[in-house]
Amino acid sequence: MNDRITREPHAAAASFFDRARARLRLEVPPALTDPLATGARGDLDLDPALWERAKVKATRPAAVLVPVVDRGEASVLLTLRTAELASHAGQVAFPGGKIDSADESPVAAALREAREEIGLAPGLIEPIGYLDLYLTFSGFRILPTVARIKPDFTLTLNPSEVTEAFEVPLDFLMTPSNHQRKTRDWNGIAREYYAMPFENRYIWGVTAGILRNLYDRVYGA
Repeated sequence: MNDRITREPHAAAASFFDRARARLRLEVPPALTDPLATGARGDLDLDPALWERAKVKATRPAAVLVPVVDRGEASVLLTLRTAELASHAGQVAFPGGKIDSADESPVAAALREAREEIGLAPGLIEPIGYLDLYLTFSGFRILPTVARIKPDFTLTLNPSEVTEAFEVPLDFLMTPSNHQRKTRDWNGIAREYYAMPFENRYIWGVTAGILRNLYDRVYGA
């Protein structure tokens, strides 16, 4: 575990943005639209051989915003998706969705989705850089945009997509001992995934996998 996160959580939160700016870039990876290109991570990071056994393909480019709120103790802004959505219904998620042809970039798509889903104004968002491309069992090729969010925001939730928006301390999410490894059955296949339960919130699957990638990219060796 990273010693700075273990012993000095407030100092680690304060230095997060400097570390992120030093390690992340807004360069779109070729693998976003080219399934043959390398450089992607995903739902089966913990057992890559299962992609073949599962016979699933991730082909639809998508973008999400990883909104880190710049408070005294930084936090990550997350949403609870409505139970009626076709994909990842009722789960904790980042604001985001598929990249439309009108979107100038994955960043533009992430900012558009954040405004549509939770009313987060673009002027309060400072994009910092992309994490690794993340492939999902539901068929998406997700490019997460890490961003600094000014804390004086007011949200307006889209009730057809989001039930609730809430914040989780960055220190908690960036502490590896909180990154649980779980296993569940998926069409007869034992699939491993990350989970990061926090109070009454169950953060798991794609969202937890992206948060683990955030830890690896910003605090990893």
